[in-house]
Amino acid sequence: MFWTNLSLLTLFFVGNAVLWIAFVNRLHSLAWSPRTLKFIRHFHDAVLVLFPLAVIWFAGLHGPRLLSGGSWSKLSHFWTVVFTICAAGCLWLCLRSLFRLWHRFHELPVEHSKHIYNIAAELGHLPARPGPYSSLVHIPWNQQFQLEFNEKHFYFPSLPANWEEMSILHLSDFHYLGTITQEYYSRVLEKVTRQPADLICFTGDLIDNLELLSWIPATLGQYHGTLGSYFILGNHDWYQDSQQIRQALSGCGWTDVGSRSESLIVHGARLLTGGDETPWMGQHPDLSEPADFRLLLSHTPDNIRWACHQGVQLMLSGHNHGGQVQLPMIGPVYSPSRYGCRFASGTFQLHPTLLHVSRGLAGQHPLRWNCRPEITRIVLHRTP
Repeated sequence: MFWTNLSLLTLFFVGNAVLWIAFVNRLHSLAWSPRTLKFIRHFHDAVLVLFPLAVIWFAGLHGPRLLSGGSWSKLSHFWTVVFTICAAGCLWLCLRSLFRLWHRFHELPVEHSKHIYNIAAELGHLPARPGPYSSLVHIPWNQQFQLEFNEKHFYFPSLPANWEEMSILHLSDFHYLGTITQEYYSRVLEKVTRQPADLICFTGDLIDNLELLSWIPATLGQYHGTLGSYFILGNHDWYQDSQQIRQALSGCGWTDVGSRSESLIVHGARLLTGGDETPWMGQHPDLSEPADFRLLLSHTPDNIRWACHQGVQLMLSGHNHGGQVQLPMIGPVYSPSRYGCRFASGTFQLHPTLLHVSRGLAGQHPLRWNCRPEITRIVLHRTP
């Protein structure tokens, strides 16, 4: 009886955690201040620790004494309601895990190749220094410095014929904080830009420390697509001084498309590139101009429904980092999105829009488990 009751209580602990994590994920999709979000995270942390202790004390060792031979029939109405809610959390976790498995077997077929670069091994040391969260760098099996460079081939029935094999280098979430050194970013960019790209697109979260604006000319400022380089900013840039960041990157020849669109004629066809930094900054870009192909840079994938209504063919996003930690079977746990972990990373087709969500190159917390940092070279094709 003891082990049965303890097992059931453990499931309720898990269900409670699932519901709180889902709640916190969705709150982090809102344009709230870092101070408010930090308070919410600390409250969430406290609940995850205190709830099991409260259950063990008030229901396991006292009250119905479930851990001392007591009966579940003696539960008060309060604990009955609490455990019912927690059971719903467990059920949700099971359904979500099944949905993830279903998606993996029915995911969008994409021609895909990848190469792993162990940047730390190549440099002969960890490209990190003492700073915020620097202790995370030394956690065993941390993949933060194992870059996954992907090449993905996307097919579109409406792609102009002369655009066959046009390429886009998708960069996202660099998070210049200082804990990860400039050496890391320079080595990564040196590798991924060896093969030229027609467009280079950065989808936000560049700066976590304004003192590191000086890194931009020697990193992103060195690289440009043959047809141009476009950027938007993200919520972490909003936490800093976004105007300074815009000026620094624009001064290196990059085109700011935040809350606006840029039209470009390529081989006789019109490409319309827009940038969406909502809900943190500005507004949706105007994409009403006639175009042969619409490309949207949106920091968060939460804007996918709007993109579909605008007839966007390709949407590039970041923000969710793939969850940074992915558990076996369960996958990502934390993802700051109104959709939870649904769009944590990967490729998704929501007609007529193809959405690509990058895991990004870094994060405020330099920890990656089963979720390598990512840069992707996208090659466009016309559907045969």
